[in-house]
Amino acid sequence: MSATVHLVDGSLYVCRAWFAQVPDAHDADGEPVHAVHGFTRFLLDLLERAKPTHVAVAFDESLNTSFRNTLYPAYKANRPAAPPDLLRQFAGCKDVARALGMTVLVDDQYEADDLIGSAHTTMRTHGFRSVIISADKDFGQLIGAADEQWDPPRNQRWDGAGVKSRLGVHPHQVADYLALTGDAVDNIPGVPGIGPKTAAILLHHYGTLDALLERADEVAFLRTRGAAAAAMRLREHAALARLSRTLTGIALDAPVPADADAYRQRPFDPAIGDLFERLRLGPLTRARVRAISTGASTQ
Repeated sequence: MSATVHLVDGSLYVCRAWFAQVPDAHDADGEPVHAVHGFTRFLLDLLERAKPTHVAVAFDESLNTSFRNTLYPAYKANRPAAPPDLLRQFAGCKDVARALGMTVLVDDQYEADDLIGSAHTTMRTHGFRSVIISADKDFGQLIGAADEQWDPPRNQRWDGAGVKSRLGVHPHQVADYLALTGDAVDNIPGVPGIGPKTAAILLHHYGTLDALLERADEVAFLRTRGAAAAAMRLREHAALARLSRTLTGIALDAPVPADADAYRQRPFDPAIGDLFERLRLGPLTRARVRAISTGASTQ
């Protein structure tokens, strides 16, 4: 079996911890660190369960400065600004990931998805398979024959066949599928009136978004409910569909390390104890760190 690199959608799990944890933990300065505590436990779970040899954690720093905002200024414009406290806790989560020996990927023009996609592509050239740690459906477009997506807290794991089962399309069709359906969370318009089921049916028949738009007149003759209306919408909103496709595709050329060794799991930072003291992480968490660093079982 190929060597494996674990690529973590850090922003997703920081936000989950932010919303899921009671904000009753504070650092040495009295500032809330509940998301940092939750994210630290998540990373320790990952180290214990997966024992990765190569791992990187990607964070979003481009929510308003992404190259997608240049293409479409309304991209993610519907999202409220992150509270200052959450931004500060993101910084603490990055510190923890680095102290735990993980490579941290950030960029002000590329999102975490793009950094993961680019690291995935880079590591594939070195013979690695990827396990992408996220629940985000967008990552389905990256899943090759040997790759997997994994959401550890929910104990869900799936491969390319799982992408097809979840979305109704193959991995190579996911970006086209999302361009048709749009994404309200990211303010991607898609084609009005084309939902997930219709999008999957259309891509089953035509293969790609380009082929579908070129043959939109034929869609009216498909033996499926709403075919005539779908054909009309595709003709009317072809430009919107193509614009959406530029937004849904994960970039594979973001600036990430080119050397496979740059993703190698490193020994914990000797100063991790000082960091944990500042973050007021408790004795159980510190015991887990000691056990992992010495190879002892915490189970």
